[in-house]
Amino acid sequence: MQTEIIISGFGGQGVLFAGQLLAYTALDNNLHVTWIPSYGPEMRGGTAHCTVIISDEPIGSPLIRNPHAAVVMNLPSLDKYEDVVKADGVVLVNDSLIARKVKREDITAIYVPANDIAEELGSLRLANMAMIGALVTYFDLFPLETLGKSLKGHLPQRHQHLLDQNLEALQRGAAIAKANVLPA
Repeated sequence: MQTEIIISGFGGQGVLFAGQLLAYTALDNNLHVTWIPSYGPEMRGGTAHCTVIISDEPIGSPLIRNPHAAVVMNLPSLDKYEDVVKADGVVLVNDSLIARKVKREDITAIYVPANDIAEELGSLRLANMAMIGALVTYFDLFPLETLGKSLKGHLPQRHQHLLDQNLEALQRGAAIAKANVLPA
């Protein structure tokens, strides 16, 4: 099975690291994966994004036109990617920063107060992990313990002191995905 994902937000929200974590976890578990980051002016406050494809078979193309999921951390990302998600796909919305609801009725919307969770845990840098916890739980991509093991192995040394908070953010995002899967 192949899962195609776009992760998007402002530069500095950890969008690229979230995609890297998914890619590393897939590699650590002998799956096929592509990860394509977007660099450029996005890194100076514009909308940054990356695409991730995870598959149990070889991946024919790393390009994504209509992903199964979009993880959107800000309103410009929701505006840009809501319409390209496949019918029956999912949009995970950081509703701490996005006031509007998903308009499409043929996709699932999961509203994760990612920034609120991150603030409760002591660092806004954890919002991306709340979103990824919700994503992997919704798709049953990996057990959270597997994701946590890869996080521990790939989290830069300068951020290792935040490992426990990152793991807690993953758990809280996962709990929201389990409890609040609502139609768009």
